[in-house]
Amino acid sequence: MIFPWIYLHRFQSCVAKLCAIFNVSRSGYYQWTRRKESKRAKRRRKLERHIRRIFLDSRRLYGSPKITRVLHKQGKRVSEKTVARIMKELGLKSRTVKKYKATTNSKHSLPIAANVLNRQFRPDAPNRAWVTDITYGTPS
Repeated sequence: MIFPWIYLHRFQSCVAKLCAIFNVSRSGYYQWTRRKESKRAKRRRKLERHIRRIFLDSRRLYGSPKITRVLHKQGKRVSEKTVARIMKELGLKSRTVKKYKATTNSKHSLPIAANVLNRQFRPDAPNRAWVTDITYGTPS
């Protein structure tokens, strides 16, 4: 974890100085820079590209379960947790589409109650006018 950090900051400070600060050898750092990418890292990078492509093709709607299913259909063996972890690292969050819920049916043939209050909100005496309201909300 130290070598990648040194690599990222090699232009802001001398590599020898950074290696001394982190108590690692310069030869170890330079050997790390010439090392071939491991099979695991190559597979991971390839998987990241596939996940990003599927995510964007789904118009940013698919989460890790659906992306995992698509990968399985493509013959790639990967767990849902791995896909979720990679998506989190890449900053890919699926959009949640809220479904429309009709709360009132205005197109009916039932009788409609008369508007006896007619926006006169100050009655002449107590208990002459009672009003109510129905508020629809999502359950918590």
